[in-house]
Amino acid sequence: MLEMFSLLACLACAEAAPLPAPGQDMAVDVELVLAVDISQSMDEGEFVLQRAGYVDALRHPDFIRAVRSGSNGRIALAYFEWAGVVRDDGVIGWQIVDGQESADAFADKIAQRPFRSFRGTSISGALGFGAGLLEKTGFSAPRRVIDISGDGPNNSGLPVAMIRNAVLARGIVINGLPILISPSPSIGHLDAYYADCVTGGPGSFVLPIYSAAEFSTAIRRKLIQEVSGITRETTVRIEAAPPVDCLQAERDRRKYSDPYFPELDR
Repeated sequence: MLEMFSLLACLACAEAAPLPAPGQDMAVDVELVLAVDISQSMDEGEFVLQRAGYVDALRHPDFIRAVRSGSNGRIALAYFEWAGVVRDDGVIGWQIVDGQESADAFADKIAQRPFRSFRGTSISGALGFGAGLLEKTGFSAPRRVIDISGDGPNNSGLPVAMIRNAVLARGIVINGLPILISPSPSIGHLDAYYADCVTGGPGSFVLPIYSAAEFSTAIRRKLIQEVSGITRETTVRIEAAPPVDCLQAERDRRKYSDPYFPELDR
């Protein structure tokens, strides 16, 4: 009950998000939410690479072929940027992608966004917001997926594993793109953290990025896997790591005012 209550509290922040495109119960092959980290720990170079990676991936012929190869030949796509919170102007609402023209139109909206960043890394808030978007679509799909990127652990808002579990209980799959170009000093193995604390659900995967040269290819590969529903284990590269403490970053920030932190030692 606590998990579901916490998720519902987190979903409340999604109420101002744009409504889905018309087409009640329109059949699509997947409802996919792209949740993109813009926290201040991302430097300008990473912002540029990340933005270009999504734009290039959406325009790529391999992605278009993956979209067209589904039983319905179309997907529903939404995008938002997050840090400590999700701001209304950081959301691109639901759109049908069914070919090159619609994919280009969505990519154009991402490309035209101004570069910006702000404080905090609330993966839990991003997952809750993404789940809220998925609960309000006008589509019908056999799969619902949140695709979340980030370069650090959850350090703001509700504990990430609790929200992750509540999102998974709603039948939503969570995939991760941890960015390890400039590894976060607050946690030693961000890829393992994403695998153990952030992602989950049938066919879920983690695809770490270890160098700038991997950005474009990794994002394209990830989107194709999510659209096709096929997970290629060879793309999931997680280096050996000790057991992950999903509450490590939350404990590190206990000196900040947050009413949920006192519960972490119970």
